[in-house]
Amino acid sequence: MKAEDLQLQEIISFGDGNIDLYGRRLIIHSMHAFAKFRKDIIDMLGAEHARRLFTRFGFFWGQADAAAMIRILKWNDKSELLKAGARLHTLQGVTPVSFDKFEYDPKTNNFYSEVTWSDSIEAEEHLTEIGWAKESICWKLVGYASGYASYCLEKPVYFMEKLCRAKGDNVCTAVGKDIDSWDEEIKPHLSFFEAEDIKGDVKKLTLELQKKMEQLSEKSRKLDSLHKKMVPYFLEFRSKELKKTFDLANRVAKFDSSILITGETGVGKEILARYIHTNSHHSDFPFMAINCAALPESLLESELFGHKAGSFTGAIRNRVGLFEQAGKGTVLLDEIGDISPAMQLKLLRVLQEKEIIPVGENIPHKINARILSATNKDLKLLVSEGTFREDLLYRLNIIELEIPSLRKRPEDILPLVRYITSKLSKKLNIAKLQLDAASIDHFMAYSWPGNVRELENVIERGAILSTDGFIRPEHLPQNIIRDSTIFVTTDGQAPQTLDQMEKKYIDFVMKSTNGNKTHAANILGVSQSTLWRKLKE
Repeated sequence: MKAEDLQLQEIISFGDGNIDLYGRRLIIHSMHAFAKFRKDIIDMLGAEHARRLFTRFGFFWGQADAAAMIRILKWNDKSELLKAGARLHTLQGVTPVSFDKFEYDPKTNNFYSEVTWSDSIEAEEHLTEIGWAKESICWKLVGYASGYASYCLEKPVYFMEKLCRAKGDNVCTAVGKDIDSWDEEIKPHLSFFEAEDIKGDVKKLTLELQKKMEQLSEKSRKLDSLHKKMVPYFLEFRSKELKKTFDLANRVAKFDSSILITGETGVGKEILARYIHTNSHHSDFPFMAINCAALPESLLESELFGHKAGSFTGAIRNRVGLFEQAGKGTVLLDEIGDISPAMQLKLLRVLQEKEIIPVGENIPHKINARILSATNKDLKLLVSEGTFREDLLYRLNIIELEIPSLRKRPEDILPLVRYITSKLSKKLNIAKLQLDAASIDHFMAYSWPGNVRELENVIERGAILSTDGFIRPEHLPQNIIRDSTIFVTTDGQAPQTLDQMEKKYIDFVMKSTNGNKTHAANILGVSQSTLWRKLKE
């Protein structure tokens, strides 16, 4: 038997209420449930004790799987038996495992291995409930690899994780050696594998515990939104609305279907488009964006499709358009709602036929670029008004990703403020730049019509005006102070929803008019009956 020939369905039987590995009972566990359990263990015991517990858990698990592989199957040689542990981890959905180096000497029983865990479920568990880690945290994976190899070789083998996704690396990697091949580097890690009874009863305990342990076979979606390549502005989001958007973006990034990104000006539509590009199979090729509203039709056509020399005044040489320049990359058509009917027809052909005709030519050129589009307008409304082609909308809008405005997700404001402040501290070389507590209410209460772009500009302005590294209310634009003050509650906490803001504003106007509903309705711009209804609510 070779490790690569191992198939899960051939060694595990699934029946009603029973999952059986040749007499050993298994269970299927939820990754999300174990992520919460992991957080509880770390909170209760601390990171050091939690590491010891999860490492031993993995160690027992690995030994139990090694015992099963030896008992059930006949292997070509011990190298294949050793590799079967990695194959099992892949099949079980724990992580895809690949060997970068694998060396085993049957004469000396010495072992050396370098592995890559390209999508560690343990890193995903940690990121889901705890967030970024300062050190490598794939303790179960380390324990499993060590326990499996130790059982096979009948001598201690220890793995040490070198890179880890949970601390920002692209993948997780580890090095494994038998105890005779390790130097002093392994000594600080040995205590995490040891327990009072680990030498005498490890095999028995492994088999007993394995009946109760999870089999992490259901692989969760990737949390690329928490990957190292994650777009900075969206690193710290907390809102459910934005999470839904990124969940969908992660799923559709790997497909070439057309995506329409919608949202107000300044919410980060281009940033999301770059994120999709980065996490797609087009990522090794260019990302090219063009603002369709910024160019007149003739120039936009030349920019997108290219032109032949002499095709119009000023065309002194041939020009390759963005669709061809991008190659196998991605083209973002920003502000797609502003293009003319004639350009809409040309783009429809591009999407249908995947080909373009440069200005001044009549021979089509095939293109390979993925096309994304973005708009701050309601394209369905434009279709009903007759200014946007319905067939083009269908082509553009196979998947729609809406980025909610900042005022609809106030829980994201403070994390964004902190992130931008930290970034500007480095950009402007202002040591320990920070937000004064008195400014927080204004940031939370303001409606941010310019969204993240406006937020960043305001913070940069405050940083420049600050003389001691603290951004105070006096450093903020007057419109933010004026517009936010009426929405701040008496206890200093800003309202968290639009409904709450509306109620506070109505209350403010009623007090300012001494309860005069007629005057208040005029100020609010509503009828007296509407005001009366809102007051009753």
